[in-house]
Amino acid sequence: MKKKHNLKRDIPFFIMLLPAMIYLLINSYFPMFGIFIAFKNINYQKGIFGSDWAGFKNFEFLFKTKDAGIMLRNTLGYNVLFIVLGIVLSVTLAIMLNEVGRTFLAKIAQPLIIFPNIISMVIVAYIVFAFLNAQTGFIDKTILKNMPISWYSEPKYWPVILTIVNIWRATGYGSIIYMSSIAGIDAELYEAARVDGATRLQQIFHIMIPLLKPTVVIMVLMAISKIFNSDFGLFYQVPMNSGALYNTTQTIDTYVYRALMELSDIGMSSAASVFQSVVGFVLVLTANKVVAKVDADNRLF
Repeated sequence: MKKKHNLKRDIPFFIMLLPAMIYLLINSYFPMFGIFIAFKNINYQKGIFGSDWAGFKNFEFLFKTKDAGIMLRNTLGYNVLFIVLGIVLSVTLAIMLNEVGRTFLAKIAQPLIIFPNIISMVIVAYIVFAFLNAQTGFIDKTILKNMPISWYSEPKYWPVILTIVNIWRATGYGSIIYMSSIAGIDAELYEAARVDGATRLQQIFHIMIPLLKPTVVIMVLMAISKIFNSDFGLFYQVPMNSGALYNTTQTIDTYVYRALMELSDIGMSSAASVFQSVVGFVLVLTANKVVAKVDADNRLF
């Protein structure tokens, strides 16, 4: 009788959960049934199920191409850089906003740091183009009047440009997560530290940052799971798909997209996705095991 009563009480919560569960099933679990496409030589006349098995041949195009080293280097290199800078800058911004407190400045700052995360990458690409366009760009026309740069044909500048754009878009969202964690820290810990004579800076380094460690570990592990993936919009739309920049903008995702557009081979693109997912899964397990050995209390599972 008690169980039935509890079930009736929880029905509204299950109804609230239902849209999210449906979304998760449709976008994350149902597509997993198509994993076998990565091992098939798709023939549209035979259909997906009737097509011949290809074994691991679809995976070969990722590693036998002359661009394999470039796209793997770029994908891993950028992601490692984004993870490190993202964690450091997000935590720093969260602490700064927390120290500002609920003042007028903080109320203005929070919407501003969220804004870049909700706008489309297409809009971001045009914002970047407005700065870098050789004819009408703000930088060439205002700052570099005597020495204009053809940004979209000079690969050497794009590691810095892409890093700045990624930081601008991602740091705000990350800081909100860390601010939530900071808000959950018991105020009595700060009070005890003040009684012992600790300065505010000492409280940040000896109380706030150590207590943020579990959140940092979770965020890092989540980022590692996607270390072989890249933000398609960032690496394809922001550089305007310029062929001259492939050496510094080509990643696994952009390469697969271009190959799919040219060859129309969904088996190859599916193989790339399977490779990214499997490697990401293995890396998460490995990283979590390392965390468990170093500090078992902060492991994810």
